[in-house]
Amino acid sequence: MNKIELIDCTNDTEIYRLETEPFGTNTYIISCCDSRKAVLIDAPGSADLIAEKFKDTEVQFILMTHGHGDHTVALEELHKNLKTPLAVHEGDASMLPIKADHLLKDGDLFQCGSDKMEVIHVPGHTPGSLCFKIGKYLISGDTLFPGGPGKTGSQKDFKTIMASIKERLLALPDETVVLPGHGNPTTIGEERKQIEEFMKKGYPENLHGDVTWK
Repeated sequence: MNKIELIDCTNDTEIYRLETEPFGTNTYIISCCDSRKAVLIDAPGSADLIAEKFKDTEVQFILMTHGHGDHTVALEELHKNLKTPLAVHEGDASMLPIKADHLLKDGDLFQCGSDKMEVIHVPGHTPGSLCFKIGKYLISGDTLFPGGPGKTGSQKDFKTIMASIKERLLALPDETVVLPGHGNPTTIGEERKQIEEFMKKGYPENLHGDVTWK
């Protein structure tokens, strides 16, 4: 079932979370109240509902956290109807159903209202997985969830995602709110405690797949 939630409305920026059919995947809309310019992060489904939220805004970009199919169901339709550029990391560009207009890299910045949104490359779940940091919020895609990392397909991928989380995400302040690709928000502080305990206890050398911190 589709759900729409206003995550924040501070200064001149609004952040909405839409939990969409058919996979219950989250998409995020970040818009400037003054200029009515906005960006869409991921296109997992419910294209009509997403388009309705954009009816009074100018969509600057569709930004992809990664290229898995449960995040791209509505991508082709939205890209066509919103007439806006599509951007993804080059590591996942070949996974998309349509060609990207721009290739993102670590450290890229996007203006969103009075704030800048930073692109953070976090390989592991996929080679081109990205997070997007704006203000106190981190849109984490399928890299970090409440209680665990994103699913990995091999021992090597698990080590890669753990390095991405430890080196890039745990460097953020504890109060950073994590908005994941599925499910409800968490914080860096809450995940830090669990990750540190997880690392302290140790784990099998060949660990991968659906892993939790406990």
